[in-house]
Amino acid sequence: MDNIHKLETESIGKLLLQYALPAVITQVVASVYNIVDRVFLGQYVGALAIAGLAITMPVMNIIHALGSLVGVGASSRMSIVLGRKDVRWAEKILGNSILLTFFFGALFVSGGYLFMDRILQLFGASQDTIGYAREYMMIVLPGMFFTTMTFNLTGLIRASGYPTKSMWIMAGGAVLNIFLDALFIMVLGWGITGAAWATTISMFSTAVVAVAHFISPKSFIRYKRHAWAPKLYIFRNVLLIGLSPFLMNFAASFVVALLNRQLIRYGGDLAVGAYGIVNTYASFLVMFILGLCQGMQPIAGYNYGAGHNHRLRDVFTLTMKVSVSVGTLGALLAMVLPRIILRAFTDSDPLLDIGAPSMRYLNVMMPLIAFTITNSQFFQSIDKPWIAITTSLSRQVLFLIPLMFIIPALATANGYSGLTGLWQTCTLCDILGAILAAVLLSTQLKVFHPGYVPPLRRPRKEAGPKNND
Repeated sequence: MDNIHKLETESIGKLLLQYALPAVITQVVASVYNIVDRVFLGQYVGALAIAGLAITMPVMNIIHALGSLVGVGASSRMSIVLGRKDVRWAEKILGNSILLTFFFGALFVSGGYLFMDRILQLFGASQDTIGYAREYMMIVLPGMFFTTMTFNLTGLIRASGYPTKSMWIMAGGAVLNIFLDALFIMVLGWGITGAAWATTISMFSTAVVAVAHFISPKSFIRYKRHAWAPKLYIFRNVLLIGLSPFLMNFAASFVVALLNRQLIRYGGDLAVGAYGIVNTYASFLVMFILGLCQGMQPIAGYNYGAGHNHRLRDVFTLTMKVSVSVGTLGALLAMVLPRIILRAFTDSDPLLDIGAPSMRYLNVMMPLIAFTITNSQFFQSIDKPWIAITTSLSRQVLFLIPLMFIIPALATANGYSGLTGLWQTCTLCDILGAILAAVLLSTQLKVFHPGYVPPLRRPRKEAGPKNND
């Protein structure tokens, strides 16, 4: 409990460093799984293998979306109820989140196998790339259940006062993934199959360690018999908060599917491969920013639940400054060194020629992307899901989907490159999404006022003792 109590007594700067640094490392480590696969495949298999792996990214994003649907909702909720000093309620959140993870994991894995080819074709697979994509997904898909379990439990480990342990669990999995990639691809020559087995084995290992944490008697939030009883109000509250990252990831998968089809139309398979590499770099920056926000989440959620609104304001302001600074640095590197970054993934000159301009267009507005993400994550942390959902979906659904068809078509009709028009569309949508996020933030400034009292949804029959009975 001492770790939890520090959330309302330690300085905000010290707390954010303690929670954000492990969370940033965790997010960066999570992105290593995809980055390492791409590096090894690009260097030892070829450009079409990278394109095939890029086709699987929307599917992987949907799986991550299921993990965030439960994991983010449960960890955000746990932070808020711990701010109310209700350990028994936190234990119920732990048990019920595991039930939800099993349900959604089984549903998605079975559906993925039944409709695999249709899904891959929907996401832009061609005759040249579908074989690579199918080979990868056949192995990775069942292992994705362990991915959702890991994302859920490491978030709860962080929310219950163990941010560093959450980091080491994910870091251990990433190190194992790198070692297995080198063994399976470089030494044994298994190609994309080796990348799939490396990812699956690594995520299984991290899931086992995460489960063990909540079995250990040293953890003050543990699996208890009462926690396994299904509670509809917990399901509702967890899913409502988790709906924002779920819809964001799900929409990202749908948008990537549409974008891949547009890329094939205007640039062919190599354009899909180039976007896959550029998107990996952008995802790395986004993961870094999300890590900062995940470090903010338990601090903001706890102090929101405890009614310390001045600390809520301080942690939001500091997180925003740091995340925008990270976005600015990432944008500068992409603008100045695009080909150097791309060469880490491939030596293919045609791929480099397509990728260099897209690296600039897709990352130049990274400071605004950081602003939008931080707003969305903050409102998600303080149980304002509809604001978070609107903020997170505006860039992809409201703006990008219609404009990715309009702008490239107009560019082609006027004698310009449709592919360049597609890259420019992404830049424009980053600007529009940030403007909407700023407007929504201005309508919610009341949460920082000293007299604001946050509501907390809970049935009266559950409003019993706030102890670990």
